Parts: sequence; structure tokens; C-alpha cells
Amino acid sequence: MTHRISFTAWLAASLASVTASAGVLQVDVSSRDGQPLVDAVVIVEPVGNPKAASPASAPVTIDQQRMQFIPAVAVVTRGSTLRFTNRDGWDHHVRGIPLGNLAQGDSARGFEMRLAGHSGQGEPASQTVLMDRAGPFQLGCHLHSSMRGAVFVTDSPWHGKTDAQGVMRLQDVPEGPARIRVWHADQLVDAAPVDVTVQALTVTSIPTQITPRRRRP
Repeated sequence: MTHRISFTAWLAASLASVTASAGVLQVDVSSRDGQPLVDAVVIVEPVGNPKAASPASAPVTIDQQRMQFIPAVAVVTRGSTLRFTNRDGWDHHVRGIPLGNLAQGDSARGFEMRLAGHSGQGEPASQTVLMDRAGPFQLGCHLHSSMRGAVFVTDSPWHGKTDAQGVMRLQDVPEGPARIRVWHADQLVDAAPVDVTVQALTVTSIPTQITPRRRRP
């Protein structure tokens, strides 16, 4: 019931702000066992509509804290800047590798950086990187193999990731036919896109064959 009340409030606010030719879209994503799939990246690509300009997202900060990447998954438009900040008391050597290159071990178009540990005084060490290549990147640390995360870079301005209920919501999506692509850091193969017709209000469910791995606490 709490989820329905929250959705009703979101819907009322969304419908009040969209234009006549745009709609609101809710995508519910589930895992192989039917449970809500958290941190699934959802990309919406309208079909037959002129592609809207995709401005870079506001700079996104990914913290290294308690031996984790926070957030564990980020989704940004191409041309966005990521800032990596080390809030742990020990060094991290952050690397980002395009997932399509993992088999070849080619990190030439990825990135890596060393961030000194935070002493507790002053600002923690941080560096920025420009994400100018579309697609998924795996995040890791050479010094701590248990650390993992992901960044998905897209050319579509209509994107997001699912919350704890496996739900992703967007507004101002052009009405008409569209394709929805779902990506998850624990998927084994790419799934085929799902066709949908966006109307003033569209709610669609996408089941997947993904079994998410348990994260470190």
C-alpha cells in the first residue's frame, strides 16, 4: 500500500509538469526469481522521433568508502564528468574498463587513477574523468579486489536506474513507439530491447533472467 501511495503522488506531480506530446513512464524490472531487480540501468530510445539533444549530466561523484563504490552503479550521458573521491583512510587504485574489452584485457580506452587515503584532515583526495565513450564500464581497485562497481554511459537523455522496489520512473518521454533497454552489472548476456508505446501514462513490467550477486555489507 505504501508503494501505491508513493506512486500516486509521483504520478500527480509528473502529469502536472509534462507537455501534451510527452508522457510519464514507469518500468518495473524483476530478476530471474521474480524479485525486484535493484540498480538495473534502463535506457529509453524513442522510435521515429528526432533524437533530442543529450546534454551532459551534472557532475557525478562516486565515493570510495568502507571498501565500496558509492553509488555502486551510476548512469550518465556521454560527455559527463565523474569525480572519484577516496574517503577511506587507505589508498585506492581505481580503474574503469569498458566491459566489451574485458576478454581482450584492453584497458586503453578505460581509465585508472591512484587516490591517497584520507587522513581525516582537509579534503579527501579526488580526481575527475570525462566519460566520452558510450557503454558499460566495470569499476574496480587494483589494491582491493573485492571492490566492484559500474558506470553506464548512454547517448539517450531518457535513462535511469531502478530503486529498491525494482522501479524506474521518467517523465517528459516523447509519446509514441519506443524501445526499452535494460542492463545490469550481473547479467551474463545482453537482453533484447522491449518495444513499448509511450502514452500520457505508461507502466510496463520487464522480467529478466538476471540473478544478482549479493553485495558486501
